[in-house]
Amino acid sequence: MSIKLETPDLSFQSTNHAVYACEYHVIWCTKSQRQVLSSAIQERLKELIMEQPEAYEYQIRALDVMPDALHVLLSVPPHIAVTSVIGKIKGFTSKTIREEFPAMKTRLPTLWTRSKAVSTTGGVTLDVLKKYVENQKGV
Repeated sequence: MSIKLETPDLSFQSTNHAVYACEYHVIWCTKSQRQVLSSAIQERLKELIMEQPEAYEYQIRALDVMPDALHVLLSVPPHIAVTSVIGKIKGFTSKTIREEFPAMKTRLPTLWTRSKAVSTTGGVTLDVLKKYVENQKGV
């Protein structure tokens, strides 16, 4: 069961044991940053990623695919490692794209580089959170 609590900048999810807002900005590139993602492949990648949220327990907040990279803003429950979700997305998209676009098999030994960039996002600044924690004794 998932409940959404909306705030202007943050969307909370819930499980049986946690309420969370774990949002990540993730970037990964094609192997050797080659510009091989045509507009047709870019659209197919978007479709594939949007098809798997329940299976891999993620939610897409924003997604953009460029000729050599992918940017995604996603939410992942706190009991799941974001790198595990990224690995699954990269794995199934690479397999499917290389099956559906056979020319990709000859252009690159693998579709994605093994690297990725991951940063967390937040609805408030660290300074605001620090002040909140420090002021809890007075409540």
